[in-house]
Amino acid sequence: MLAIGKKHESWVAEGIERYERRLRKPFDASWTLLPHSAREGDAARAEESDRILAKLGRDAFVVLLDERGRDVDSPALSGTLQRAFDAGRAVSAVIGGAYGVDDRVRERADFVWSLSRLVFPHQLVRLIVAEQLYRAQEIAAGRPYHHA
Repeated sequence: MLAIGKKHESWVAEGIERYERRLRKPFDASWTLLPHSAREGDAARAEESDRILAKLGRDAFVVLLDERGRDVDSPALSGTLQRAFDAGRAVSAVIGGAYGVDDRVRERADFVWSLSRLVFPHQLVRLIVAEQLYRAQEIAAGRPYHHA
């Protein structure tokens, strides 16, 4: 998981760790936090996008978090991730900075996912993503965590 931003605040770290302890291969995850750009606007977006692209594996299945992305339910997300794993691809979720990402990252993404049309703080998005990974894992395994 790649995110532009600062270290997880303690309450966020606790929540993320709660779900990450439950994740098993291939759904296991870890976070790489990349620093914010000191620039603003388009310059910040370009610099942060450079950092993101440099960290993405060439064969990774890239999930970009963006409020303009596809709105999917948890079973659909689970299926999307499982198909990537079945194809032998590692999954990298990307959360851009305050100015978002540029078109190069959007074009690199295999799936652009919207949590909501609402905009959330990045720290909260990380926690939601961790929980949704766990939920996706449980759905893929046919376990009862997710109730339709």
